[in-house]
Amino acid sequence: MFHLWKAVLAESLLGYISWSLYHALPPMIYYFPLQTLALTGLESFAVAFFSPVFLIIGPFWRLASNKYMLALLRLAMVGSLASYQAPNAPIRLVILAAGVSSSLLVQTVTWWSGNSLQRFIRIWGFMLGKIMLLVLRIWYTSLNPVWSSQAANTVILAIGFIAAVERIYSDGDKRKQEANKTGNAVRETVSHPRWLLSGIAFGSLMFLTLWIFGEVSLISRWAVSGHPHAGPDPNPYGGTVLLGLAHGLMLSFWSWSSATSFAWFLVGLASSAGLLYLHTWSAAVAGNILAVFTMCVWPQLAGHFVSCLHPGKAMSTAMFAYVLELFFCVWCTAYKFVPGGIYARESSHLLLGFIMLCVGIDFLTVPKKDLSSIFEVKSNQKPLFRKSKTFIKILLWLFVGVGLLGLGLRYKTYQKKLGQGVPKRDFSAMIWPFRFAYNNEGWSSLEGSADLLNQTDADFITIIESDASKPFIGNNDPTMWLGERLGFYTDFGPSTRDHTWGIMALSRYPIVKSTHHLLPSPEGEIAPAISMTVNFTGKLVDFVVAHFGNEEEDLDRKLQAIAVSNILKTSSKQVVFLGYITSAPGSRDYTELIENGNVQDIDSTDHDRWCSYIMYRGVIRLGYARISHAGLSDSEVQMAKFRIPDHLDSYVDNDRIVTDPSQVPEDIHFNPRFGSYKDGHNYEHIHHFHMSTPKYFKQIN
Repeated sequence: MFHLWKAVLAESLLGYISWSLYHALPPMIYYFPLQTLALTGLESFAVAFFSPVFLIIGPFWRLASNKYMLALLRLAMVGSLASYQAPNAPIRLVILAAGVSSSLLVQTVTWWSGNSLQRFIRIWGFMLGKIMLLVLRIWYTSLNPVWSSQAANTVILAIGFIAAVERIYSDGDKRKQEANKTGNAVRETVSHPRWLLSGIAFGSLMFLTLWIFGEVSLISRWAVSGHPHAGPDPNPYGGTVLLGLAHGLMLSFWSWSSATSFAWFLVGLASSAGLLYLHTWSAAVAGNILAVFTMCVWPQLAGHFVSCLHPGKAMSTAMFAYVLELFFCVWCTAYKFVPGGIYARESSHLLLGFIMLCVGIDFLTVPKKDLSSIFEVKSNQKPLFRKSKTFIKILLWLFVGVGLLGLGLRYKTYQKKLGQGVPKRDFSAMIWPFRFAYNNEGWSSLEGSADLLNQTDADFITIIESDASKPFIGNNDPTMWLGERLGFYTDFGPSTRDHTWGIMALSRYPIVKSTHHLLPSPEGEIAPAISMTVNFTGKLVDFVVAHFGNEEEDLDRKLQAIAVSNILKTSSKQVVFLGYITSAPGSRDYTELIENGNVQDIDSTDHDRWCSYIMYRGVIRLGYARISHAGLSDSEVQMAKFRIPDHLDSYVDNDRIVTDPSQVPEDIHFNPRFGSYKDGHNYEHIHHFHMSTPKYFKQIN
């Protein structure tokens, strides 16, 4: 039946657009306090999620249910995708918020209006839209294409308008005016008045799906540990998450007994605890079981949700729960920068426990039936329901197949890129505060970052502030994206469940082993560090990378400096430290690292530093450079070049500084693409050497 295929496809595409809007607004709001490290007031745009509250009022419900107004809202929802092409971040935020509001109004009206078959397809379209989102993110290496390029945004915008217009005309032909009334829909369902419980459960389920399953790589980032036992890589093992979600939807077609449902809920509850408290492969298995459970309960809870007698109250309650849980998730990690944050510090276990409790209570009170059974299906519609289910299953597995194909092709391409580093004894290392892959204008900086990193020719790169797997940052995986784009080995840590801002390490050469550290942080934000060993074709060099707490937290920084100096002290004789330590040269923490860590500063004459530092032991320094950020981040790039000595016990370090590159061999020059030596800051909007660099080092004759 072509019209059924068309309906399922169109609703799936519109479901994808709705999910894309719901995913995009929190990071867009978060961008502004990210600039100031404090609340800005623009967090109030989260009220866009509360637009269904107007539908509690009868005249507003009738207005939104009017076929012309509903058509306008649908077009506004799709049109808000153009926010990506807005001239600046504030305008983008306004358009995006309007799109979220429109989408929720459309979702509320259409889920409670029309005949049973229409509503069934709309609800399933929303769930299939989630799978479509995950599949497209696989093909775009963790990014949502509608938010990653203007070309993709324009194409999806055009297809979205086609789908919206098709639904407008199709629904207009089928519903007639009376189908817009709530009572008509309610009479076709087994209705109930418990909108409060159903609303909280549905909102919690939506947030759970966003938080942990917003992208198939996230489970790996929750389970990750150090090399060589890091747990499953996001690619290809993200495919198991996609399969788990799909199998969960397939299980939802079964009818369950009460005893079986209770046992299944206990399995889901245990899997959520396993994801939080187990490690590597065990945590990943728990996460996959949770994926099955999550999507298995979606149809039942959605059906129970739309059976409520009060659609405006039910959807408003769901969005209140959703937003409250989203803000609590922010408070768990950003507790130092928000009022009352101390009470939510590192409390993800409470959040996940509350979500599972809400979902479980509603799940155990839902009739254990297929979603279509929740509607009182007329006998003449039953064949159409059966065909719709068949089309839904076919489309689901078509999406999964396309997603697995994407993962396979990406994995094959990535493996071909790895291991291309040539044998060498000179290497370069760099550190860069990344700010979660957002540039200073609020757009993704990944493409520009990849170009910059390529141009530096760095062999080892550490990027701090890189854990973008959180729902308020973007639910994506910059480590995987950059690793695959550059063809570098990667290390991500600590685990995203540890409430740090994250560190990524990219290496042109294999990472032999690594350990993830949570540094002492009794007062401020949790400070992460990674110590690792890299194999430069037979020559092993240790690296220690760290991100200290804020300047205001004196005790934290003192304890963190002591902890990192101990890591440096116990590292091998050849070690490079790349750290963000929020202290001036010569300060207490700087001295702790130098003296007790037994390392040297790459350039002790550079007194105009505050955050990023490069230190070393057991290697020969060759060069040092600072490169301006050009708006790609809020912080500069720092680089150093080193040589691995042939004889560790008898080498002599370079101790003379020169700024004329002609005085050193050409093969150790920094890329001239960044210009030449420059004093002071570079304020031009280009990447350029600055702050009295580049400098080169040679021996005194």
